[in-house]
Amino acid sequence: MRERTVKLYSVFAGLITQYIDYKDNMGCKTIVMEYILKRFDKFAFERKETNVGITKELSDAWCYKLPGESEENRYYRIVVMRGFSSFLQIIGYDSHIPKLPKQQLNFTPYIYSSDEIKRILIECDRINSYHTTLNSIRFAMPCLIRTLYGTGMRIGEAIKLKHRDIDLDRECLILNGCKNGKDRYIPLSPSLIIIFRDYIQHKQRLGFGIAPENYFFVKCNDTSISSRAVSYNFNLILERAGIMRNKNRKGPRLHDLRHTFCVNSFVKLCESGRDIYNAMLILMTYMGHQSIAATNKYVRVVENMFPQIVKQMEATNNEVFPEMTVYNN
Repeated sequence: MRERTVKLYSVFAGLITQYIDYKDNMGCKTIVMEYILKRFDKFAFERKETNVGITKELSDAWCYKLPGESEENRYYRIVVMRGFSSFLQIIGYDSHIPKLPKQQLNFTPYIYSSDEIKRILIECDRINSYHTTLNSIRFAMPCLIRTLYGTGMRIGEAIKLKHRDIDLDRECLILNGCKNGKDRYIPLSPSLIIIFRDYIQHKQRLGFGIAPENYFFVKCNDTSISSRAVSYNFNLILERAGIMRNKNRKGPRLHDLRHTFCVNSFVKLCESGRDIYNAMLILMTYMGHQSIAATNKYVRVVENMFPQIVKQMEATNNEVFPEMTVYNN
């Protein structure tokens, strides 16, 4: 059980701790949830709540959209509230469960072109050549960015990799405790295997540790790196590659390397003759999506970018079922 360092003050303090421990024991990731419930604890304390159980009035006040808050953040605050309130009901407290607001389907990832990827990798190699401080992560950037682009991994999964998770003999990576609580195997392409071997040899030349428990992607002082530092350096790379960010800062982003991998993989599966639904199931399993709905989002992207793929699939499916003639009696 993870040690708690956050202090809580409201009437819900003990129950919040109990709920987070309960979710921890279920294998759920609770860092963001704990942060939101800490805010809720402060909210309830300032309101001087005394009722052990969430009233509709308290729930409505908490779920109200804050000035400048995005719909996504508000939605997740309500999701956390629903989970906590449901837990209170399970252990015997009368507690109101708020309804989830309708989400707008505005999934518009940035898909990098082949030329943009080439420019990004060139700048990755350049940025590695002039790092000056011991806490710089630029040493790892060329291999890390190629890994994200070549496997579709999440940045959080990549920076947690240790040398024990790299199996070059079986040509795969082993991901433990992923976003949806599942372990996954990620196959490595021949080019990535060469890059990994070169990276490991370079670490050895610099005297970095490669024992099973050592982190794979490290700073110049051989310590683990953070996703925030990777994002910051990736934005510098985008700027130097002449790839400008949108005004709303929603893209292009580091995470769009994963979206690019998904779209490219989906197109290749379809072009190889796979049924579109079969391709979705393969991609869902590989990417670690919890449901087909998460993978289905990429179909619309492919429809917009590669309409010929969808037409080809539709033509194939039309041949599967015979034409029916309807007679009116």
